[in-house]
This record gives sequence, structure tokens and C-alpha cells, in this order.
Amino acid sequence: MKTKKIIDHIVQWLDVYLGKSGLSGFVIGVSGGIDSAVTSCLCAKTGKPVLALNMPIYQAKDQVARSLAHIEWLKKKFDNVKGYDVDLSTVFDRIKDSFPHHIQDGMTMANTRSRLRMLTLYAFASSHKMLVAGTGNKVEDFGVGFYTKYGDGGVDISPIADLTKTQVYALGKNLGIKEGILTAEPTDGLWEDNRTDESQIGASYSELEWAMQYLDTPQKSPLNERQKNIISIYKKFHIANKHKMEPIPVCHIPENLK
Repeated sequence: MKTKKIIDHIVQWLDVYLGKSGLSGFVIGVSGGIDSAVTSCLCAKTGKPVLALNMPIYQAKDQVARSLAHIEWLKKKFDNVKGYDVDLSTVFDRIKDSFPHHIQDGMTMANTRSRLRMLTLYAFASSHKMLVAGTGNKVEDFGVGFYTKYGDGGVDISPIADLTKTQVYALGKNLGIKEGILTAEPTDGLWEDNRTDESQIGASYSELEWAMQYLDTPQKSPLNERQKNIISIYKKFHIANKHKMEPIPVCHIPENLK
């Protein structure tokens, strides 16, 4: 993989897209994970204004520490970056208290956290006339659909959505991303028990990447039991989350009925 050339290509793509949009820069949520770390760095390399937001909602201390440390690193490395620490815990509590108790299940409230962060990013973007940069990678966005619809999936542009998690890590190493972020277990940060992505999905990102590639291969080799299980997991998530990856269905009315 030509890592440096890919970095240059994405930075140029961001710069050109921003220029065509007529807006002034990028807003991005920084979580303490590799995807947001790489994306925020790529945006910063354009030289255009970047707002990096840490948005904890009862977040684990190590996640918050990595997020804040990355923002400080960005600010020291790029003078076009500003950081904001926006604690949304109290706001989340108010939303939760306004919901009927019977809809306050785990998945509903996890997705609500993500959508609250999206709302916050767009508030900053609207105020500063900026684009919201997404942090989803290829496996999340087009493989298993591991994101919240109109949450972290609600963005203006997706700089790393054509890269696998493994490739994102390669970019991260080249960009000099902090070791703590490079070695941290991937997590969406939406659950009180701080569960990892792998524990939720049942497979690692490298395994999911393999499944994605395997299913796109015309001639397929025999599988062992673990591989069969990974394929099953991948297909289950892909089918269940297909609605996130396709355009919103529109009911087209026949002309003779209008």
C-alpha cells in the first residue's frame, strides 16, 4: 500500500471538496480511537480551519484522556486546529428523563448518545460555516454497517470510508498518531460498560475485512469452522444494516395518479 500517496490523495480531495462547497473548514468528533485520530489529522493537513470536539457522555476515563491528548497533539502540530471539550452527560440525562421508561433500552440509548453528538457537531458546523467530517472506515460503513443512522453516520463527507481498518492503522502510523490510540481496542464508546466493537460484533476488524474480501472473490477456497462463523457474522450484520447503506426509499407516484 502506498501510504504516503494515499494520505496526499485524501488531503487533496478534502481541500478540493471544501473549496467547491464554499465553506470554511471541518468539524470532527474525536473519540480517542484510530479512525477519528487519522481523519482529524488528514483534515488538519489541508491547512484549513479544523474544530476538533471531544464529546464525552459518561465516557471511560481512558477514552477521554486519549481524545484530549490527541486534540492537544493536533493543536501543537497544526496551528489551524482548535479544540473543544463539550461534556454532553447532563444533556443526555435530560433527554433520557424525557423519554418514557419503556423505550430506554440499551440500544435505544446508545444510539441516542451518537445522535446527540451528531447534533452537537452540526451546531458547531452551522455556526462556523463548516463541513462535518465522518470517521467511518470501509468495513463499518459498507460491510457490517456498524454505526448509528443519523448519528455517527450523519456526516457531510467520508474521507476514510474507502479504507479498511488495517489500512487506517497504516495511515495512523505514518502520520505519527500516538501509540496509545494505535494500540487501544476499538470501541464505539456508546455503552456504560465500555464494551469493545469486537465484543459486540463477535469478530475482529481483520476477520471482517477477510470476510468482505472473501465474499467478493469469484473462486472461493474451503473454509474452516471459525471462517464459516465469521462469514455468518458478517452476512448477519450486512443484511440487518443494509438500510443504512442504501439511499432512503422514495415512494414514486405514477404520473397518471398525480
